[in-house]
Amino acid sequence: MATLDAPAPSNRFADRFAPPKPPVRGAAVADEAPRVAAKGDPKLANAWKTKAGAELTDAEVLAMPDSEYMNAKQIEFFRAKLTELKDGVLSNAGETTEHLREDTTIVPDPADRATIEEEHALELRTRDRERKLLKKIVQSIARLDSGDYGFCDETGEPIGLGRLIARPTATLSLEAQQRRELKQKMFGD
Repeated sequence: MATLDAPAPSNRFADRFAPPKPPVRGAAVADEAPRVAAKGDPKLANAWKTKAGAELTDAEVLAMPDSEYMNAKQIEFFRAKLTELKDGVLSNAGETTEHLREDTTIVPDPADRATIEEEHALELRTRDRERKLLKKIVQSIARLDSGDYGFCDETGEPIGLGRLIARPTATLSLEAQQRRELKQKMFGD
């Protein structure tokens, strides 16, 4: 009499919060084929060889082979991206200062005055967030100079081009960031 193994009951909590399972030995070859196919556009795949790093587009950087991770052109690309982001934040700060200076007129209606003060408070909160972002941008540029940019602070593994393009100030890989957020959620850090 043969017995059939019933699948283990699924535990939603364990499924959602369990650490990622290591890849199976034979699966690595199967996983690489789709990645190569996605990067297979010949126009994008070789464009990085003839262009300066600052002139590359996001798609061209993503199409670069994995063996070229954080080469000189990618570093130049991210330096230009971070510098542009920094300039944008600084120009917004100047605009806020001018806007707050010109709105200092005394308004006799209390409702209008409250509206103006609420707008100022919202604008100042936004600028405070941008101030924190500016600090992260400066730190990222320093990481570029030291050669640490693009690698996770906790694990030392590559962060990944997609994540860096989406968030140039990232210091953790996606997995490390997920673990940190899970710990914060569970323990309230």
